[in-house]
Amino acid sequence: MPLAEPHPTPLSLSIIIPMLNEAAGIQATLTRLQLLRASGVELIVVDGGSTDASVALATPLADTVLNSEPGRARQMNLGAQHARGLALLFLHADTRLPPGKEQRAVTNLQQALAQHAWGRFDIQLAGKSRWLPVVATLMNLRSRLSGIATGDQGIFVHRDTFFALGGFPEQPLMEDIELSKRLKAHSSPACLRQKVISSGRRWDEFGAWPTIRLMWRLRYRYWRGVSATQLAKEYRDAR
Repeated sequence: MPLAEPHPTPLSLSIIIPMLNEAAGIQATLTRLQLLRASGVELIVVDGGSTDASVALATPLADTVLNSEPGRARQMNLGAQHARGLALLFLHADTRLPPGKEQRAVTNLQQALAQHAWGRFDIQLAGKSRWLPVVATLMNLRSRLSGIATGDQGIFVHRDTFFALGGFPEQPLMEDIELSKRLKAHSSPACLRQKVISSGRRWDEFGAWPTIRLMWRLRYRYWRGVSATQLAKEYRDAR
């Protein structure tokens, strides 16, 4: 079903953060965005049914906290429908804008959207594995060459373009890849070299090379036409 676009009160930017059981880090994530919020950036958190203290911790630090059925794509679409900004930035709960340079990141984003319909940041992975810088470098290179972005790179887009293309497909995996493909068919992305910092916990927990092999295998199978539902099951089983 196509997303219904609301009529926003003009704001420069809405940041939309999906979360599920992120009590360990959501407070720190949102605290870093308070100066942006004070400057007029709208901050929307969409909870997918957390059973910990995530909602209680997020509520005083966001303009809006929404409750949603679980599913990152569904949560982000709901946030977009409630957003008032003319531009949307989708930020994962474990991803943060460059510390101390959040306003500069927003300025760069706005300048990019003056010439592009959408874009993403480069990424830096934070964690214990010594391979994380290599993983991040490969992610940034792959994205720059392919014109495809992953959600943990901080995808930003004009709201009218987002709604015109139907928003995130409500599938259990690869929703960021699918949206990127639609956006790329519409226009080329702005690939900002400023780095968002995303958690490397996935690589730390399951091992760098097993996770790299798993993610590349899933992407290849998705490219070959395997359904996102089947790939999500394989991902859960592998973990």
